[in-house]
Amino acid sequence: MSDRLAVFNRGRIEQVGAPADVYERPATAFVAGFVGTSNLLRGEVARTILGEDGLFTVRPEKIRMVEPDAEAAPDEVGALGRISDVVYIGPDTRYIVALNAGADLVVTQQNLATSSTEALVARGRAVRLVWKREHCLPIADLA
Repeated sequence: MSDRLAVFNRGRIEQVGAPADVYERPATAFVAGFVGTSNLLRGEVARTILGEDGLFTVRPEKIRMVEPDAEAAPDEVGALGRISDVVYIGPDTRYIVALNAGADLVVTQQNLATSSTEALVARGRAVRLVWKREHCLPIADLA
């Protein structure tokens, strides 16, 4: 294990740092995707959900699903959508949520009290996605 790593893209360093820093605070969209699944919000979707322009990332495990009529707290971001796909992977379930704002976000939840049958019947259900504003990070758009 290393206490410092570098992520290269096409022979150029995109980010150097401690593994946790690179994972939790990726500098670019490439780094965000390279070190794990990451959701990207940009353009009209970012303006609608966050009220800002730019490119932003939020990790799937930082997002929770609640009932559509639930409210986000003042320090949270909320977005309405519908579960379009469910992938049960044993200890976790990966939900793909089609947002009303026009993007798909991946949400990962531990199966602490959910069976595969319960997870799979969630397909098509309306939900509100909620995450802490501090977990939605601006990143460089080098594409």
